[in-house]
Amino acid sequence: CGWPAFSKPIDQDALIGLEDRSYGMHRIEVRSKRADSHLGHVFNDGPKESGGLRFCINSAALRFIPLDQMEQEGYGKYIPLVK
Repeated sequence: CGWPAFSKPIDQDALIGLEDRSYGMHRIEVRSKRADSHLGHVFNDGPKESGGLRFCINSAALRFIPLDQMEQEGYGKYIPLVK
């Protein structure tokens, strides 16, 4: 799709989903629970073997953290999910 896309969030509790029917589409807007900022949208046309969802997340909402820096950046609890 050209956007960074994921089949599921790494932490569902960090997100809020809001119904969005703008532009003649039906989709779910993904917002940050903590900052209430727009992160992207969820569509139901993702890979069936991964649950069928496609989280298209705005690249400006993402920050890449190399694996060897995750602990010091405060993301140590997520290391098992990326190994």
